Formats: sequence, structure tokens, C-alpha cells
Amino acid sequence: MDQYIGKFLDDRYEILEVIGSGGMAVVYKAKCHRLNRLVAIKILRPDLMMDDDIRRRFHAEAQAVAMLSSPNIVSVYDVGQYDGADYIVMELIEGITLKEYMQKRGGCLNWREALHFMTQIMQALRHAHSRGIVHRDIKPQNIMVLRDGSVKVADFGIARIMDSQKTMTQEAFGSVHYVSPEQAKGAHVDARSDIYSAGVVLYEMLTGCLPFDGDTAVAIAIQHINSVPTPPRELNPDIPVGMEQICMQAMCAKLELRYPDAQSVLRDLDEFRRNPNIVFPYANPWGGANADTAYLPNASSQNTQSVPRPGTDRIPPQERDNSSGRVSAPSGPDAADPLMDTAAREEFEDEQRRKKNRVIFTCAVVAIIAIIFVIFFMLWRNFLAGFFDTGEVLEVPRLIDMTVDEAKEYIATECGGRFTVTCTKAEFSETVEVGHIISQTPNAGSTTKSEVTDINVVISSGVPDDNTIYMPSLVREDYRTAETKLKNDYGVEVAYGDRVYSDTIDEGLIVSTDPVAGSPLTAGQTVTLYVSKGPEITTVPMPSLIGLTEEQANEALDQLELELGSCITVASSEKAGTVVYQSVKANTEVAPGTVVYLQLSDGSLADNGDQPQEEAPDEPQEPDVPDEPEIPAAPVEQPETPTPVYQISVPLPAAGEEENASDSVTVTIYVNDNENPYLNASYPRDFGTVTTPYSGEINSITVYIDGVQTKDFDYTEIDQ
Repeated sequence: MDQYIGKFLDDRYEILEVIGSGGMAVVYKAKCHRLNRLVAIKILRPDLMMDDDIRRRFHAEAQAVAMLSSPNIVSVYDVGQYDGADYIVMELIEGITLKEYMQKRGGCLNWREALHFMTQIMQALRHAHSRGIVHRDIKPQNIMVLRDGSVKVADFGIARIMDSQKTMTQEAFGSVHYVSPEQAKGAHVDARSDIYSAGVVLYEMLTGCLPFDGDTAVAIAIQHINSVPTPPRELNPDIPVGMEQICMQAMCAKLELRYPDAQSVLRDLDEFRRNPNIVFPYANPWGGANADTAYLPNASSQNTQSVPRPGTDRIPPQERDNSSGRVSAPSGPDAADPLMDTAAREEFEDEQRRKKNRVIFTCAVVAIIAIIFVIFFMLWRNFLAGFFDTGEVLEVPRLIDMTVDEAKEYIATECGGRFTVTCTKAEFSETVEVGHIISQTPNAGSTTKSEVTDINVVISSGVPDDNTIYMPSLVREDYRTAETKLKNDYGVEVAYGDRVYSDTIDEGLIVSTDPVAGSPLTAGQTVTLYVSKGPEITTVPMPSLIGLTEEQANEALDQLELELGSCITVASSEKAGTVVYQSVKANTEVAPGTVVYLQLSDGSLADNGDQPQEEAPDEPQEPDVPDEPEIPAAPVEQPETPTPVYQISVPLPAAGEEENASDSVTVTIYVNDNENPYLNASYPRDFGTVTTPYSGEINSITVYIDGVQTKDFDYTEIDQ
């Protein structure tokens, strides 16, 4: 079992499970009990903890990235140390990497989807570059795709730490496919390096393959410096010319010809989005005989050529299947390069036979799995399903071709309200009328036993029209930014629906929109935004812990799923070991997981002002009057002057903007004595206000915070 599972970092983060690992760190899923939310925690690998330079860079970069605030960047919440381990607390992302997404889609995305993702990647880079932060390791593995289609760039600043190791590890081999020429040379790196890497990601999305490949990381790096990639339209002729131009301009090996910043890329992406038939007036950025001529349609195939990898034979030319527009490798020895010698030809033919055998084996395995699946499905449907039947089976209705309103009415009248309908997005369709449902999940005809099942539907936005503007995806964007964007860029009015709770979307960010993303918009139309209130937190009443022992207080907090924080002992007249102060007032509504800090009495002031009086000795009896009883005089009650009790309150300072501010502060209080402190203890910086009782007259009070005297304190007498 992993050493950190079940541990609490800094009495706040509970490690739940491992969710990933990389060349630098292991990533865990954790729960922040202070804010009652799930987070991701990246803990530095043990072998790297021995390198003080890496640890210093790890903290410095994490603190810099924590200042970034963009809906397309994974947020960094905290950075710290626990038991010698360095860690970063980040936003927990429910999604998959762009690499996994491309693999699920067959490796190649359509240009509209690539445009959608590339725009968000460049928005993230624009924000980071404006703060002086360069990513240095842009690749699909560091880009997360969320369920709503938005993307977030992860691991900002971490690549600089990896650079300090100066080794071509297996991790470097995965990144070298996207490395910029200046990075490969070990030269100075700036924002343009991220643009080059993003261009390679765009190339892979459009073509389904990488621009350069090789057997070693060094061989691939050399190609980034010296070679020219095959133009994307030669691999996929469905790519518009303008999109190919943007890709090749971003991937230009010459810094002076590459896009100068992310804003320039975003400007061209926006122009292309508005007019997919655009041809930019660029010179061919890859040089050659036609370097000074305009970049015209199909010119890329004439002005750009593929350069063989260093140290290898010429690569066999690719064949194009004109009926499908796809690219396929040569299938026989006759297709081999005529310049190959006999040995190379034989090696090529052997490789083709091995590929053919692998294809046959793969097809056989897939066929066997399919047969097993069909057999199991038939058995389940006809024999096994009945054994597990515990309730009413509902059939999902068909909602295709209805409008959303028609679908809701149909559900209410024909299905008894057993289903709900949620519109998730709009997509182009040449066959389905605008506003009508294209697809639904779960599919029509499937069965369910849930009492109420939500049916997610996708509606049609009609045939793409260059003169029509479409609703952008605004989910997880700040509502103020979204409102400005809609009014200024789309000319629509903005209204707000009731705020809703969300366990996955932070407060102040957009949960959904009406109309949904992809729907056509008209000038002056009203768009309704639904904003998150954050997770719905159930509260419990804080019990009174005054007078309880530490063990009793801990038991009372456990019953309400509250946490006991640090306990310190202070001078008090109360019984030793009992609670005299709690950081959260009794009867206050608090969230489960709230940490409560206590002060316990040391009993040192218990006898002050309460000394027992000595009894007067009995007077001697007169021996000569034994029969006469003595009548004792009535005791005279002396008025007792109560000892005054004061409450001293010291507010703790916030962290401010100090770079190395600690998470705790030391409070020292002197009362009537500047040599022996009445209180000297450390508190978490977010403790708020330190409050301690003092019994007796107060002539002077001196307070120090972290050794610096402060006048920011107060003391008041408590009525007894």
C-alpha cells in the first residue's frame, strides 16, 4: 500500500488514492477538510527530494503558478511540506487527457474540433505569458479535456524543474516530439517555444500523426532543428488552407518568422473561425525558392518538402486513397523506393510481412472478444437478467426530431414524469431542423429501473453559415468575463437564472447557459447564464465544549464529524485540563470537517483570592461552671471581593504577499511582568483571533507576534 494513503497533510488534506504518476511526482486524490472539497495533490518523488535545487524550484514555480487564474489552466491552491515531502495542492479535474481523447477518436480530429481545442490552449498560454510564466512542456498529455468539451492546461512551470536534471529520460522521450528547436539546442526559451509546441499539438490533432518521429529522443530533437514537416494537407486534404497556414506558422523553426505571441495566434484563429475559407497573406515560413511569395491554396505541397530523418534510409513514399482522402502506407515491395538497395528492399518486405501478421493477429483477437460478448449478451438477455430483476423496468422514450419543449411535454403526458430532459449542447446538422433533437443519451429503447432518469439531448444548430454567429461554450468561465464577452463580441443581452449548487464547479463560475453552446444567435437576443453557488454544504450546530476535558471534547466533535485541532494550555482558575476557550462559538452552524482549536486550563490560578480562613481556637471552659453551656457568638460575615477576570484578544495577521510567509505565528503575552510570559504559543495563521482569559488585576500588557511588538490587541473584563 502506498505510504501516503490515509495520511493527513498538515492536519488538512486526507490522501484517498493514487490517480497518476510522472517523472517528477505522484498525484493523489485527496479531501481538503478545511474547505470540504476534493483536490489533487502532487507529491515530489522521494529520489528528487534529495536535490535541494529541485525542491527550491518546485516551491518557487508552484507559488508563481498559483497566481494564475484562467478557466483553461488547472488551478494551484496550495504548496507545502509534510514530514520531509514537498507537495502541491491543485484543482481536481474530472476528465481525460487530450492524448487519450484523440486515441478514442481514432487519432485524428475534424478541423472544427481542433479549432475549438486550439483556441482554449492559446487562451491559457496568453494568460500565463502575460504573467511571465512559460510552460516549456506543452503536449497532449498535459492538456485535460472535461466532459463539457472545455480544456485545461496542467503542469505549468514544472518543466523548468525537469530541465535542471539535464537527462534524456523516458519522460523526455515522450515530450521531445513537441519540443521547440531552441529547446532542443539548449538555447534561451521564451513564450514562442510554447507556441511551437502548441503548433505540434494542432498538427497531431489535424493529421493523427506527429510531424517528426525516430528511435531515440536525440534523433527526434535533431529533426526539430533541421527537418521540415510534411504539410498537414498532404496527409489530410480535408484540412482548410487557413488552418494549415496557422499550424505551419506556429511550427516555424525560425523564431523571427514564428508567431510572436499567443494573442497573434488567437487573432488568426478567430478570423479563421469567422471565415473557414480564408487564405492568409503569409510568405512560406519554411524558406526555399518561394520564400518571398504569398502562401496560396495548395502551395504548401509545392513549396514544402519532407526531409528524411538523419541516419536513416529514405522513407517509402505514401499513397493516397483518393476515394476516402486518407493516407495509407505502401502495401507491397513494388511500392518501395526505387533508390533502395537490395538489402534495404528485403528489410522493407520483411517489415511489411510483420505488419500484416500483426494485423491478422489483432483482427483475430477482436473477433474472439466480439463473439464472447455476443454470447454473454444473449445469455444475459434471455436467462440471467431475470434473476436480478428487483423492480419496474422502464423503457427510455424516443425524443429524436422533437424540440426540447415538445420532449418535456411528451415526458410529462406519456411517461408519467419518470424522465427529465437536459439539453447539453448544439451541433451542426444538414438533416435535422434547427432546435430539434439530433441525439439522446441514454438511447431510445434502452431500459432502466431508476425512478427518475435524466435524458441528455443534443439539438441541431442547422447548416453552418459564415454569416451566423453561434453560442460559445462558457461552462466553468467566470460569469463577469462571460457577460462582457457576450455583449461585446456577440451583441446579445445577458440575463441570470437562479444560482444553483454544484459539486464540481466552483462558486461564481457558469454551470449552464440558455441557449446551449453551438446554438445560433441573433443580435439583441437574451442569453441566460446559470451560475454556481458551489457545493451544497450541510451544517451542524457547534456544541459548547467549555468545562469538558480534551478527550470529552474530541468525542463530542467526532459525533458531529468535526475535527479537533491543536490544544494549548493557558493559565486559568478553572479546573486543570478542562476547556476554557473554543475557536468556534457554541451554537454556530458549521460545515462537517471544520477544525476547532481549544485552550485548556492549567489550574494555576485556582487558589487566588480564595484562601481558606483559619478557625479560631476554642476558648477554654471555666472549670467551675461545667453545667452552664457555652453559647458561641454568631460569625460575622466579611464581604468577599471577587477577583476580576479579563479576556485578552489578539487578532492574527494575514499572510499578505510575503514570499516566504510561514503558515503559523507565535504569540507572546506579558501581563504585569516583562520577563515571564503569561502566554507563549504558536497558532495557525488562519486561526483568526487568539483569545485567552486572565484572572487578577492588570496593570500592563505587552504583546509580541513572531517577536515583533504589536499594539493591535484588546482586553475586557468578564462579568462574573
